[in-house]
Amino acid sequence: MIRFVYGDQLDNFPYLRKTMLQDRAAQFKERLNWDVTVNEAGEETDQYDELNPLYVIWEGPDGRHGGSMRCLPTLGRTMTAEHFLHLTDGVRIESPMIWEVTRFCLAPNAGPGVAAALMLAGCEFGLRFGLEQCLGVFDARMPRIYGRIGFSPDVIGTDGEGREGISVGIWTFTDEARRTISQRSGIPTALAERWFDASFSAPAYTEAAA
Repeated sequence: MIRFVYGDQLDNFPYLRKTMLQDRAAQFKERLNWDVTVNEAGEETDQYDELNPLYVIWEGPDGRHGGSMRCLPTLGRTMTAEHFLHLTDGVRIESPMIWEVTRFCLAPNAGPGVAAALMLAGCEFGLRFGLEQCLGVFDARMPRIYGRIGFSPDVIGTDGEGREGISVGIWTFTDEARRTISQRSGIPTALAERWFDASFSAPAYTEAAA
């Protein structure tokens, strides 16, 4: 199942939090050899995790992380603006209608449907939040995954070649995109709606919104 969890609520799911950050370390530090910080517990975090982002997380039946991504409004601090501005020709992309999505991570043993579930849930959250687009930084292996799922970005800029390439792209949230992801993945849109409703009807979110 998918959980939508704000950063200040992650401690309510200690095993999910721990395995998410450990899987991020395994992907970004060990497999991709990015310059990221990993603590003694084997968990990867950065300064943007301190900004109370919204995490979209696939949780397995045992409570373990299977995949995730991190979402932040572009009106605040973003990785794109502070580290990849050269990929947008120096233009800072900021709008109340655009959020940034980073740290798209799949657990080493993630099933074939986890990436699609995350993309469908991301589209669901975008539409339900009234957003128009999301902005993201991604590595060279991701376009193939996005294409297979049926939700590819418009690439703004790329740095590096081949497997070393890093790109910035923008996705547009539409009902058609949500239907396409659903059809290709076999995940009903009604299920994505239930994931969203279950997360944001929880007491913690109701109190936070009050």
